[in-house]
Parts: sequence; C-alpha cells; structure tokens
Amino acid sequence: MALAVKLERSLYLAAAPFLGAAPHLPSHHPVSLSVLAAGGIGIGASVVVVCTEKDSAGRWLVRLSPLTLAAGVDYAAHHTPGLGWGIAMTAGWTLLCCAWAPVASSTGRYRKRRRRAIAAVPEPMVLTTAPEPAPEPVDDGADDFTRGVRQLWKQAGEPARTHVVFAKPHPGTRDDFTVLLRANEQGRPISGLREADVAAAFGVHESDVRLVETTQLAGRQAGPGWQEAQVIPDEQRRRRTQPTIEEWWQDGIGETAIPGSRYTTRIRKDDRGVTYWRAKLPDSIAEPRVDNAALARAFGTTYAEGRVFVDFDGRHVLVTVWDVSPLARVYPATRELLTPDADGWWTPGFLANGQPGRSRVHTDRGAAHGLYVAPAGGGKTQLMALAVAAHAHWGAVVWLVTEAPDAKTAALGAHCDRYGVGALYMVRAMRALVALMEIRGQMLWADGQLHDWDPKTPGCPYLPIAAFWDEFLSAAANGEYGAEIMDLAEAISVKGRKYAIGEHVAGQSIYVQDGFTQLLLENIRENSIPIVLKVAPKKILDMFKTLAVAPDDIPDPLPRSFAKENEGRIERIMKGQAEPPADSNTGGVGWTVPGRKPEVMRTLFMDFSQPIAPLFPDEVFGLTAHEIAGLEARGLWFDWTLPPQPGEFGDDPDDEDDWEDDEPTPPRKSSGKANTGKPAGRSSITNPKDALAAIQKLRV
Repeated sequence: MALAVKLERSLYLAAAPFLGAAPHLPSHHPVSLSVLAAGGIGIGASVVVVCTEKDSAGRWLVRLSPLTLAAGVDYAAHHTPGLGWGIAMTAGWTLLCCAWAPVASSTGRYRKRRRRAIAAVPEPMVLTTAPEPAPEPVDDGADDFTRGVRQLWKQAGEPARTHVVFAKPHPGTRDDFTVLLRANEQGRPISGLREADVAAAFGVHESDVRLVETTQLAGRQAGPGWQEAQVIPDEQRRRRTQPTIEEWWQDGIGETAIPGSRYTTRIRKDDRGVTYWRAKLPDSIAEPRVDNAALARAFGTTYAEGRVFVDFDGRHVLVTVWDVSPLARVYPATRELLTPDADGWWTPGFLANGQPGRSRVHTDRGAAHGLYVAPAGGGKTQLMALAVAAHAHWGAVVWLVTEAPDAKTAALGAHCDRYGVGALYMVRAMRALVALMEIRGQMLWADGQLHDWDPKTPGCPYLPIAAFWDEFLSAAANGEYGAEIMDLAEAISVKGRKYAIGEHVAGQSIYVQDGFTQLLLENIRENSIPIVLKVAPKKILDMFKTLAVAPDDIPDPLPRSFAKENEGRIERIMKGQAEPPADSNTGGVGWTVPGRKPEVMRTLFMDFSQPIAPLFPDEVFGLTAHEIAGLEARGLWFDWTLPPQPGEFGDDPDDEDDWEDDEPTPPRKSSGKANTGKPAGRSSITNPKDALAAIQKLRV
C-alpha cells in the first residue's frame, strides 16, 4: 500500500473523534470551530471547482468530498437528538473516507502517468522507404496445380486457419480434384470448416463439395488436424444426369423413402411381371422407416396404384415392383389351392408381394375357427365359399346357415351336409352342435380311450365339423332367437375346438357393440386367421384394435381403386369432356391377420356364373350313425326348415289346444333350452333345387 494512502487514512481516523464530539460542545469551543471551518472550506472549494474547472472538476470534487461530507455530518448531528445517531454518522464517514482515499489517490496518479505517457509519444513519421519484401515460401516441390490451388485458398483467407498440403486432379474430368488440408498451427485440430467455405474458395456450388476424413497412409499423418475435401462438379453433373443404380438408390430412396438403405442387387421375373430390388440397412439404424409415397414416386408410380411394396428381414430390405398391381388381378380358385396340405394349410388368396396367403383348417389347439368381415359387396360370400370348399376337401362335415337367402349360398348348400336359411335354422344347428360336443366327449377312440381331438392322433371315431354362419350379426339381432344364438355361439367357440367343431362367423362387423360378445370375439380371434375385406378408412383404426393389432402395425387405408389413372385429363378438361368412370376393382381385397401384423391380400375368385362343382370333392361327408342316433334321442335331428315344433322351445303343450287343427302353428319364442321330444326327420335338402324350393317356402 502507498505511503500517502496510509497517512491519509490515519488522518481520517484521528479526525473522527473530533467530528463526533463537535455537535455536543458549545458553538464557541475550538473543536466546534475547527470542524465548522473545515466543512466551510470544503463546500467553498467545491463551489469554486464546479464554476471554474471543466475537464478535471470530477477529480477535484472527489478529493474535497471528505470535507464536504464532514460538514454534512456535523449539520445532521446538530439537528438529531441523542448521542447515538451522531456516533453512527461519524463512524460511517470514517469508513467511507478510508475506503475512498486509495481510489482518489490512485486515480490521480493514473491520470498523471497517462498524461506523461501521451506527452512522450512522438509524432508519427512518414515512411519514405519501401517495406522489406516478404520472405519467399519454402519450396516443398509442389506441382503447378497444387500451387494454383494454394493461391486460391490464400485469396479466400485460408478458411478455418488451414493450409493446402497438396491438390490432385481427378483423371478423366476437367474440374474435379481432391485437396488435402492441414491446420496452420501444429497440433491444433481443424474446426469450423464447412462445405460452403471450400465451395466459395473454388467457385463451385456447395453441393459439389464433400468433406472426407483422412486415413493414415505411409508418410502421411491423419487425425483431427487433417481434412480432405473433394471438389467434384463434373461428377455431380454426371450423377444427376446419368447415375449408376447404386447412386440413383442412394440419392433418392436412401435419402427419403428408406433412409440409410444401400442397394445390393436387382432380380427380374418376366414370367410374373415383377422386379425385386434388394438393399441393406446399416447397423446404426435401430428401426427402419419407410415413406411409401416417396418410394412409389421413385419407381415412377403412385402408392394408390398398389404396385410397390416393401418387406424387411432384419437388416435386409426387399422392394417388390409389379408391372401390374397384384391387387388388381383376378386369381381364379382351383382345387389345388383349396385343398389343405398335411398341416392343414390352404390358400385363400395372394398377398400384395405375390406370396400366397395362408389359412388353416386346424391348429395345434384343435379345430380352427374362422372370422370373415366385409361390408355389402366386399366379397364376403366369395371368401366364405372358398373356406367351405377347403373344409370339404379336408373331409369335414360342413354346415352352412345364412340369415337371408341368396343364390350363391344356395349353390354352396348343394355341397354341404346341412344348409338352411334364417335364425330358426341357425339356432337349431347350434343346438345340435352343442349336443354333439357332449356326444363326442363320450365316444371311445380306436385305443378304447377318450381323447380331445387331435388331427395327428389316429383312431378318431368322428369327422371334423365346420359350421358357417353367414350374416351372423343379423341373426343374433333376431327378436325371437337372437339371445340364444349368441349364447350357443359363445359356447361352441369355447369348447368346440376340443371336439373338432370349428365355428366360422361371417358378417359386416366385429365390434362388441354390434352383437358380438367379448368372449366370443376373443375365442374366434385367437383360434383363427381373421380376414377383413374392404374396410372404410375411418373404421380401420378401431377394426384392427379390436383384432388386437398393435398400434404401430395398423396398416394405412387401401385406395378406392387399383387401376392406373386414365391419361389425358388435361385434354379432356380443355375439351369439356367428362372423366371416364373409375374402375372399382377392390372387391375381395383386404387384410389377412396371420400374426401380429396384417398383410394385404386379394382373395381367390370363385365364378358362380359357371358350375362350381369341379372345385368341390365328389363326396359330401356327414355325421356318423352313432352321432345321428344321439341327436335323435335328444330330439335335435329332423327337418330344420319346419316351423317351431310343439315343446321345442319350452312352450306349454296345453297351449296348443287353443288352436284349430287347420290353423298354422303359431311362432314360439326361444327359451334357450334344447328340445327333448321326438325328431321330425332329417332335412330333405340335397341339391340346389331343393334349397331354392325351401327358400321359396320360407317366403310364403
């Protein structure tokens, strides 16, 4: 600390007791007069400084502030009662002055030294001689091309503080070259270098520059202090106009449609009209992403045409591009496709990628159920006809019941053991199936034991049964028999599989609120491969949630048509012509749900305008004599087309006396209990003509 500062602080400390005592002494006391005189000198000098000084007034006021503040403290102490306030103000004055004195002193010395330094600066001299030339750069043996690149790099200000080590032109090009850069300071990494810096230095577009990490070679270092830049305007121009397949894939599909994918090979199948493109994803990509619209555009089509599909197998990618959408084709049904193999698999249609779709007549848990959903005109009856034929080829006893008569189901009825129309027929068939579960549970197998049905276990004493309920929800909504239909259908879905009884439900909805019970839906869904056709876009989300499909696997809606858009729209607009009608060819197209993820599929086509007998086996299989005897004993095996029989639904037989003999039997409401009376005989429907006659009988 400077000596002057120490002396000044000592002076303030010595004056503090006198300043504190002055207000309490008589006005004519020497101490009071001294304090008053010092304060007056400070105030007067401050006024003179303010009036006369301009440049240094502030400095002088700071220096005089201890005296002026002392006058203020003395005045305040005289007008403040009590001794405490005076002592406090005096202590504050002392602390302030002791802290301010060094500042005032140093400020003065600083200004004094600065003035002397400024005064000592000599007047600038005008140079009359030329500066010495810069030293010549060390000759490292660089060629003329490298020297020219260095000159351009220096003119650009050596971006990111880098130096051009060498530049090498690319053979066969005019403007392409590679430049190797090094940091100017040894051991400093290159940071902040951008493609735009290199492009600006050499006058090319930013997209024509690539920054590449250097690799260590013999005689050359590598690492963050080195950077390689490729300036390739000629290569980029060729890549835009005449790219290779790999470049086309990388710049298009690998950037937007399937990010990160790299092309590997292409395979053409002329006989099927399809091209397969194979690619691979790097290990750094955790989950593949696909932009279906961008992928279709890359192959010159649209997603709505249904020609481009993508599949993943781990890191491998397969893009299938069809000449004509497989969903717009017609796949005729054949006996070979409808005949189940040894494991029970058959083909209901073909997937969008050309693979055959698969359905099953049995599972490892017993007989398979079936769930077929489609709106009116969506191809539900066609799909059900395929399933009927597949189960007939399997050797099953097929029963078909529809809520409302139509020509297609009547034609199918000729190839079924039992066929009927209406809710009454359906509830009678369901009652018989429930009774058959009891009967079959007591039938001994070839080994003399009782077994749950298994297609791989020999010695079964009965045949599988496939029961088809067409327009099931309409029948379940019937006022007389609907409640019992729902109860019996649920019971069959729970236990039927153990007795080789499969339940196949066809309708326009699968929602619980539309008639399904939750248990019925879950049992059929878990023991079948559901097929959903032509669903409205707004229902897709709820539909697949009901089928327990994960949100990430719910598919996008299908287009309204798979036909290629008609060209010449602009000309038709200019001529004022109407647009041609859209080709509605989405019937029979939908999704099969073989696992957690739905697959787009077009079902086979069974042409009902032609005889369908060639698609069915020659033999129609039926129940065994033991089973029929058991049903007859329970009063459940007779002509199910007859009106309700006395006591069949729990009615009081005495009520029948109130009706005349010539009047028809009145309708009876179902009680949910099976009839135990005598049967009225087996159905006489054996061909389509008999089925149509039965339909007409119901209408009368």
